[in-house]
Amino acid sequence: MRTKIIKYLSNFLFNRIFNRQKKQLMFWYEDEVKRLEALKTTLENKETVVFYGSSSVRMWDTLEEDFPETNLVNFGFGGSTLAACAWYFKRIMEGVKPKSIIIYAGDNDLGDGRHPEEVFNSFKLLVYLIREQYGNIPIGFISIKPSIQRWNIIDQINYTNEVIKKEIGKLDDQVFYIDICDKMLKNNYPDHKFFQEDGLHISLAGYKIWKETLLAYSSKLL
Repeated sequence: MRTKIIKYLSNFLFNRIFNRQKKQLMFWYEDEVKRLEALKTTLENKETVVFYGSSSVRMWDTLEEDFPETNLVNFGFGGSTLAACAWYFKRIMEGVKPKSIIIYAGDNDLGDGRHPEEVFNSFKLLVYLIREQYGNIPIGFISIKPSIQRWNIIDQINYTNEVIKKEIGKLDDQVFYIDICDKMLKNNYPDHKFFQEDGLHISLAGYKIWKETLLAYSSKLL
């Protein structure tokens, strides 16, 4: 009975999230998803730490250098929303053997005008999909970053982070909330040195902060 209820709720979330965004999700990311499908053929059936999410993941060019002891793959795709991460999850991850999955996404959803509750529902659905396909593997969620370009929606960012953090506190002990927000601020405003000129994408200095924060979870996620 419990399994049937959970499956019903997941289907409800799936329909609720995707009915509004179906055209966008079906076409906007196709080239990027095909790139990831080609990338996964190089994994040689090895157990891998998967970094999954938006361009903040995709543009982490020093990822392998930052974690040299970790067998990892960068499955970031440009412009991705958290909804898109859920929509394409099964397709992208087919045949992959993740040791753990580290997620960063959500600010593009909010930047597109999605309500924090929609982003929260996408998070819950993605966790369900991971658990359905891979059981109790470790999951890390990197908090949605405060950026210069999107400072006008900082209240939505903070609220979304807070509800996701609370939800993670209710889940099993293999889901981790990785908070990078305060470390990217200076005098309660995003520190320019952590961002590229566009005020949105992360600089090398910003990725250094992410690296140092993730290393505190190395025994759990890496």
